[in-house]
Amino acid sequence: MPTRFKGYMGRMLRIDLTTRQVSEYPITDEQRELYLGGKVMAARILADLITGPVDPFGPENVVVVTTGPLTGTGAPMTSRFNVSTISPLTGLLTSSNCGGSFGLHLKKAGCDGLVITGRAESPVWVEITEGGVRFRDAAQLWGLTTGATQAALPPRTGKLVIGPAGENRVRYASLASDERMAARAGVGAVFGAKNLKALVAHGRLAVPVADPERVKALHRGWTQDLRSHPITGNQLPRLGTAGLLSMMQAHRMLATRNFSRGRFDQFDAVSGETLAEEHLVHNGGCTGCPVHCGREVYLPDDQPETGDERSAYALTAATEPAEGAPATAETPPSDGRAEAGQKRRKVKGPELETLVLLGPNLENADLNEIIRWNYQLDELGMDSISTGGTIAFAMELNEKGLWENGLRFGEVKNLPQLFDDIAHRRGIGDLLAEGSRRLAQRFGGMGFAMQVKGLELPAYEPRAAVGQGLGYAVSNRGGCHLNAGYLAVLEGLGLEMDPHTPRAKAALTILMQDLMEAISAAGNCLFSSYNVFPAALLNRPNGWLTRAVNRVLPWLGGPVALLHRMRWLPVHLPGLPVTRSLAAVTGMRMDLGRLKAIGERGYNLERLVNTRLGVTAADDDLPERLKSVEQVPGDPRTRVPLEPMKRQYYRLRGWTPDGVPTPALLRRLRIQ
Repeated sequence: MPTRFKGYMGRMLRIDLTTRQVSEYPITDEQRELYLGGKVMAARILADLITGPVDPFGPENVVVVTTGPLTGTGAPMTSRFNVSTISPLTGLLTSSNCGGSFGLHLKKAGCDGLVITGRAESPVWVEITEGGVRFRDAAQLWGLTTGATQAALPPRTGKLVIGPAGENRVRYASLASDERMAARAGVGAVFGAKNLKALVAHGRLAVPVADPERVKALHRGWTQDLRSHPITGNQLPRLGTAGLLSMMQAHRMLATRNFSRGRFDQFDAVSGETLAEEHLVHNGGCTGCPVHCGREVYLPDDQPETGDERSAYALTAATEPAEGAPATAETPPSDGRAEAGQKRRKVKGPELETLVLLGPNLENADLNEIIRWNYQLDELGMDSISTGGTIAFAMELNEKGLWENGLRFGEVKNLPQLFDDIAHRRGIGDLLAEGSRRLAQRFGGMGFAMQVKGLELPAYEPRAAVGQGLGYAVSNRGGCHLNAGYLAVLEGLGLEMDPHTPRAKAALTILMQDLMEAISAAGNCLFSSYNVFPAALLNRPNGWLTRAVNRVLPWLGGPVALLHRMRWLPVHLPGLPVTRSLAAVTGMRMDLGRLKAIGERGYNLERLVNTRLGVTAADDDLPERLKSVEQVPGDPRTRVPLEPMKRQYYRLRGWTPDGVPTPALLRRLRIQ
């Protein structure tokens, strides 16, 4: 639908895989102002289309792929797109964000997003161009890994693909775009259930902006700010996300042995420093990103087989391009992978979550193995967080005699075969493919199944950061550190407020959640929000000002709650240039108050959808181990005091005691 705002292409396509009909999904300018784009706009669409329980694997499930208005405008850290659907792992609305190039190419093709329904009769890949949509036979792609699939598809296009895990409906299967993954909560399995192997987008359209000169100046200054900040200009480029691992060890926040401890004696063997010193080839990043937090490493020799390893040469030679498709190159495009058997391949290095969930959490200190596994899981199209969390739980089930499966902490040489078995649902892999909650329902041990709402927890042990624990519990998509509000950054991984006090944690969690929702909706990487934290505080962690801020933060619950209730904040934060950028790009009126309202609206809208799907306060919970077992024996503060924080969170959110947004709140937010 045409728009008066810039930053948008003005077209959202609805693609019915069953009938192969394509139409325009109407988005009004009022909705653009209220929901902006990304996951917040996707929540609006799903709220309109999903009115009650659905089978995540059924044709009635809907997949929404969305970009943000800053995507493709040259704004730093905006090579992002979002995939939302009803998760086969949690049964709830989920969103998964990705830094691959698909979103950029989708906007070049003249689309802000896609609404995908139905189920194809046989495997297909779908091509989106300026001229329309074409359905292509994917029979020869079915069974291929994510790398082989992308190499076989037309070059110089944006690609979003599944691997064998998605095809076999592993409940935590992921999507791949380039070497970046939309990994969480099984979005890849929904593609597989729809017989959708890949989306391909390409075009030559430019994203319009309202004030080109202002946009250039703002983005130039924004880039300089990112490069001068201690996190985005130093820590992330130097060590990547893995740089947090040593800090987590120091703060007892490092998930170890299925979250039974917060420290790992051999942590240094898998730390970001060791990864950088012994394995890093160079750092890189998503398109247009000045931070370059990504790691490129050599794949160690004798790598495991990961399924069909046919080269792009062989597949291209055997396949004629579909009618109207761009011609494939005579040589396969370079995507960082090589033909099977070739040694010293350069591949994407593991991120923090992968290092921890496949390292300390399994009592594994072999970094070479984690590098191999990271590559293998990406090729299979499988979330490394849920994979590591599910296997750790299975190891403890075995240890306690609840399920004799042969898996033991510290014994990891058989894992490559196990990963392949999970992806193809062979043997015990078929059970592991269901995730830890379903394993607990079958074998017992729910109290130490490290999941929330069915989604396995990421690397942060919340008994050493209770605000992070609250965020896990109330997160709309389940055990997610980002949808949780990422309060760990205030509780030891940036600032160091008291990590065990419940004071102010509810109010701060809400503030962080709402801002991060809105930043994501704009099309930004959430790492751009690090600049909100003044460099002076981070550069001088022992300085008087930083110590004072850390002491004061637990007493700011009231002021932060007041800020949450304020609807009129006509200011721009110096460390949050996204508001000025949105105004210059789109021509909308934008300030901190409006941005925060978009995030709050999105968070409540997702909650509203989840209540339709059966979520209640009882689901906003943590595994009993984290609430009842002291991480440090004899220290009762090293448990998560969830219930009082949760009650305060509901009250400040404007939810009922059962965790439901009130009609008055929905009216005020203009959701209904």
